[in-house]
Amino acid sequence: MNTSSDTTIVLVHGAFVDGSGWRGVYDQLKREGYDVAVVQNATLSLEGDVAATRQVIDARGKRVVLVGHSYGGAVITEAGTHPRVEALVYVTAYAPDKGESVSTLLANPPPDAPVPPILPPQDGFLFLDRDGFRAAFAADVTPEQSAFMADSQVGCHVNAINGSVTEPAWRVKPSWYLVATDDHMIPPPAQRAMAERAGATVVEVAGPHAIFVSQPGAVASLIAKAAETLTSSR
Repeated sequence: MNTSSDTTIVLVHGAFVDGSGWRGVYDQLKREGYDVAVVQNATLSLEGDVAATRQVIDARGKRVVLVGHSYGGAVITEAGTHPRVEALVYVTAYAPDKGESVSTLLANPPPDAPVPPILPPQDGFLFLDRDGFRAAFAADVTPEQSAFMADSQVGCHVNAINGSVTEPAWRVKPSWYLVATDDHMIPPPAQRAMAERAGATVVEVAGPHAIFVSQPGAVASLIAKAAETLTSSR
């Protein structure tokens, strides 16, 4: 494999989880020789999460392949305009256009799409119903692991999903997109539509929304392809 010592892979998690879910992807990329950083975004506001992501990018001081899962796709869409970011990788993620937010994209699901089990806000924070968590979010991990994920949820503030993108990085940076074909949080037709709009290189993998947890090899493989493409173009 052609890796580059001057490239960092920056991983950005989505709503209801934290950065530890990237462990399998992180481990594989590290084994393959990549420098990897994980952003612990608080999911309190899009602006705050973008700032946290840019702080990690600045701290590494290298060119970056920026990766986002789910809501993290909105974060990388906004943070990806950073001059060190050279590519974007969306992992079953939202890719808003200018003026769009996750909430506006959620408001127009494809016909017959599954309804994510998002509970009404509690003091402004959103959570997934514990009983529906496994089927919607992590259907192919073990029951024990999905139960732990449901019980360790990180509340996502409505300000985060209502945050609008100002300058979508995918309009000026190359992008890749992993479509999870069994996703019950972001319908696959919506994923394909966002990927097509972004002009992304698309890979489809059979798996649920938490495919980054259950199939880290497939996710790491796509990220590595993005990084190799940049390396070979230099």
